[in-house]
Amino acid sequence: MNLHITKSKNAESFYICRSYTKANGRTTSTIIRKLGTLEHLLVEHGPTREDVIAWAKNEVRIETEKYKNEKEAKTVLIPFHADRSLDYDKQAFFRGGYLFLQFIYYQLQLNKVCRKLKLKYKFKYDINAILSDLIYTRILEPCSKRSSFKAASEFLEKPSYGLHDVYRALDVLGAECNLIQAELYKNSHFLGKRNDKVLYYDCSNYYFEIEQEDGIKKYGKSKEHRPNPIIQMGLFMDGDGIPLAFSLFPGNANEQTSLKPLEKKILGEFGCQKFIYCSDAGLGSESIREYNHMGERAYIVTQSIKKLKSEEKEWALNPQGFKRVSDGVPVDITRLPEDDKGLYYKDEPYTTKKLHQRLIITYSPKYALYQKSIRDKQVERAQKMLDSGSTKKCRKNPNDPARFIGTTAVTKDGEAAEVQQYLDEEKIFEEARYDGLYAVCTDLLDDDVGDILKVSESRWQIEECFRIMKTDFSARPVYLQDENRIQAHFLICFLALTIYRFLEKKLNSKYTCEELLGALKAMNFAEIQEQGFVPLYKREAITDDLHEVCGFRTDYQFITKSKMRTIQKKSKGKE
Repeated sequence: MNLHITKSKNAESFYICRSYTKANGRTTSTIIRKLGTLEHLLVEHGPTREDVIAWAKNEVRIETEKYKNEKEAKTVLIPFHADRSLDYDKQAFFRGGYLFLQFIYYQLQLNKVCRKLKLKYKFKYDINAILSDLIYTRILEPCSKRSSFKAASEFLEKPSYGLHDVYRALDVLGAECNLIQAELYKNSHFLGKRNDKVLYYDCSNYYFEIEQEDGIKKYGKSKEHRPNPIIQMGLFMDGDGIPLAFSLFPGNANEQTSLKPLEKKILGEFGCQKFIYCSDAGLGSESIREYNHMGERAYIVTQSIKKLKSEEKEWALNPQGFKRVSDGVPVDITRLPEDDKGLYYKDEPYTTKKLHQRLIITYSPKYALYQKSIRDKQVERAQKMLDSGSTKKCRKNPNDPARFIGTTAVTKDGEAAEVQQYLDEEKIFEEARYDGLYAVCTDLLDDDVGDILKVSESRWQIEECFRIMKTDFSARPVYLQDENRIQAHFLICFLALTIYRFLEKKLNSKYTCEELLGALKAMNFAEIQEQGFVPLYKREAITDDLHEVCGFRTDYQFITKSKMRTIQKKSKGKE
């Protein structure tokens, strides 16, 4: 399309014309739309001739886009032959769900990070293609690196590298793990302001399919209760549930020692200086609290009521002095109905050797009812154990029903003492005193209780991060041996989780992990006679939302090869 201007004795007219080639090979043009004369157009689009020309050129652009869309939207007739066999080694199935992950990958500018690595190491393979494919397959079809390479060959954009390049790239990614994390955090601000004023920290471990310890793969307390050597991961997460940084440490190390090195990296390389540290009691020791009491940092950590000193413990277990969190009204919690949905608290100063803190005790009738129902079932099982005579205790399991079975020595007629077992009602009563109670310790002495509890309650998100990595992304078991490559494996899992979380955030957390991953895995295409692609997935609300937030659509009845190349460019931020 082009703008055509004609001048006559009395007027200057504007037209939109389209050029085309006739059957005899000659080029000509036709008028698509008459825009009007300069005299009339100045009234609405003036006041100058230049203003009118600028408006007219914009109209040409709109007509051009409309023509292209109409041209692509025309019915496509593709012949099929009932007597023709399939071609050998001809791929017809393609995965397309990675396009939406690719949109986040390029917004995080991980391609530019890979460019820096290529300039530093001078290798010839495409590390950006390798890293991106490893991340996409970790989300869509988690498997070994060899199988990931095979799965990536089914993407709409085939791998531009060999399998041997994947293992070479792992060495580089492992060596540059810290740099990539720092660059990722810096680039993540392009997707919006990070909620890094609250940082959550937790640790988990991953097992290896080996029998002997090797390097940092050590025997330790496995989360899956497996006898294999493990490696531990410490993970920081921001207030929106998006991963911030991670580190690995030996499986036999105390997890409390993992915090300070990683936090120092966040303070230095990431530039995060002012935040509230939040963790469970296992990562809230006195030294960790003291460390996060320095500078502009603060802490909110859970506190074990059972480990409090006797005076504070008795105060915590006393049902008097509670207030309703919502409005601060004093409440007698002993008179609350079991089905009450409220949350109640009391607090007091709590001073240790080096810190002036605030101890907050909360009570939830709903939580109390849940704990009581669990304990009642355990007491019932303990009674059955007594009746059957099988009362062996499992010392490793704090929830073992046998803990409610007591023993006493009975002497009859001067005979040797006989050990008798019984249901320990005092033990049951003592445990019931803690029902519904929860403790939080903080150095935020003047902040609102509701705000402090709201921060603490969001710790579930970091537990979900580990669950997604372990279950949905199959981060374990780990089959790699070289420590550099092990580091690269967990870096890929970390990046996959970060990209997934950002996509989840763009969708306003409307969908569960199962729904979102299911939709991405189902977005596949069939190539038709090398002319284009037909979507094989069902259009739903979630697919509409994915297209909306990523700015491109793949849910047409037929997509030409040219249109698919345009979609791929848009997924990389290229128009």
